[in-house]
Amino acid sequence: MNGYGTGQAILLNGTSSAGKTTLAKALQQKLNEPHLYVALDQYRDSLPDKYRGLNSPPGTLGYDGLNVVPIELEDGRKITSIKFGDYGKKVLHGMRLSAAALVRNGLNIIIDDILLEPAFLEDYLEIFSDLNIYFIGLFCDLEVAEKREASRLGRFPGTAESQLEVCHAHGVYDLSVDTSILSPEECATRIIARLGAGKPEAFRKLRA
Repeated sequence: MNGYGTGQAILLNGTSSAGKTTLAKALQQKLNEPHLYVALDQYRDSLPDKYRGLNSPPGTLGYDGLNVVPIELEDGRKITSIKFGDYGKKVLHGMRLSAAALVRNGLNIIIDDILLEPAFLEDYLEIFSDLNIYFIGLFCDLEVAEKREASRLGRFPGTAESQLEVCHAHGVYDLSVDTSILSPEECATRIIARLGAGKPEAFRKLRA
């Protein structure tokens, strides 16, 4: 025993530009107990530059890390897919293990992530099997997300569209919020109400 008890996790899942980071900050302000912030972007930004690819082919370091891949659709529109290679997936697995270790040592956390592959969710289900984790889905009207993409530096057009279907494919959450309708503060209030309503159920249902 570590003497600190066990904390809880709030997992925010949504596409790029869905408002996860802003909501996480609102939660940190509104929650009575302190919650650390753990984000996919933090680990993405920690990758060596040579492991951050732009349409990098197989066999390159960019392909093995995080690869930004432009895709042209049948109607001529262009979207952007974010692909993690073997090294990138190893980093994300380490992020989840680290997050779970924080919770096991009595710390509360908010995780900001995008479940880009079914295997990413399976990893969470295994790693957090003995922990309280509230699974929150962030939905956002695509037009709103695209406007956010266009207004932010470092965002690639069509990223949210490329992630929308796979990100929410599992279909089960403890709570879903629409960030194109609700403010971050309103979303945070609803999430806090869900925390107070009882234990998380989504991960249990997904394991069944």
